[in-house]
Amino acid sequence: MEKVTINVQGMSCGHCVKSVEGSVGKLNGVFEVKVHLENGTVDVEFDSNKVTLETIKETIDDQGYDVN
Repeated sequence: MEKVTINVQGMSCGHCVKSVEGSVGKLNGVFEVKVHLENGTVDVEFDSNKVTLETIKETIDDQGYDVN
């Protein structure tokens, strides 16, 4: 199991939190997703044997946010 913090720009409200947490949380292998609006970060705990960090970042990007 891995834990990462991803820097994400463009998140500003509760809808952003639900959008990111909902989409990433649905990925197979993701155990926990926590958005921190004040920091512009997303903490993700996942099984790297089931989902890649790149897939997680692409999922956030597909929601319309910029992943650093």
